[in-house]
Amino acid sequence: MAEVETSRHGAVVTITLNRPDVLNALNAAAHKALAAALKDSRADDVRAVVITGAGRGFCVGQDLTEFRKEPGDIGKRLRGNYHPNIRAIRALEKPVIAAVNGAAAGAGLSLASACDLRIASDQANFVPAFVNIGLVPDSGGTFFVTRLVGQARAFEWLCSGRRLTAVEAQQWGFVSEVVEADALAARAAEVASELAALPTRAIGMTKRLLDRASTATLDDQLEWEAQLQTAATQTEDFREGVAAFLEKRPPDFHGR
Repeated sequence: MAEVETSRHGAVVTITLNRPDVLNALNAAAHKALAAALKDSRADDVRAVVITGAGRGFCVGQDLTEFRKEPGDIGKRLRGNYHPNIRAIRALEKPVIAAVNGAAAGAGLSLASACDLRIASDQANFVPAFVNIGLVPDSGGTFFVTRLVGQARAFEWLCSGRRLTAVEAQQWGFVSEVVEADALAARAAEVASELAALPTRAIGMTKRLLDRASTATLDDQLEWEAQLQTAATQTEDFREGVAAFLEKRPPDFHGR
């Protein structure tokens, strides 16, 4: 059984973590397979990506059976396995949606946090988990959670290990939408298809701007916006958007 499965519908790729017997806990093989799927998703004709889990869980982070003996250099494991995939999600210049079907815990919570949007099943729950076994959040958890819910709530959540329901996560602004479990896959596909029909390069550049915004000065951000706006005006989708507006018709974007 493959640790990660991919499927495609039109311009949307769905990446499914596929270790349902362990709630999609991550081992070395799963990291490698996820890295390959994310690399393939860089193709120009892929215009949106959905990440989800098989079975009852989204992802519960590290497969602790790999720690039966001494864990060794965890920093090396993070730098070699976790960090590249988190960076790969942020580097994809297209929307990435986490369709959270069940438990998102530990580094699985960090994985969901790294995506651009989170749509959750009403059966999903979100657990930092690290503090519960004497660890600190990793895989970008402190970076993304703080930006999504604010520092005070991030401290409360990450330091207590509190389990949030999907509804609570939506109330905190961590999740964009909560749907019934049976409707999750269809709703995530619908949102992904809507985003895939938009000017993909403009979305990718907007994603880059948003990633910089929280740490940039105003002057730096203004300059970066000007540079990327110049680049955006060189795209085919910009020309199509202007033509459609002037001709009073819906635009037909192609992600170029």
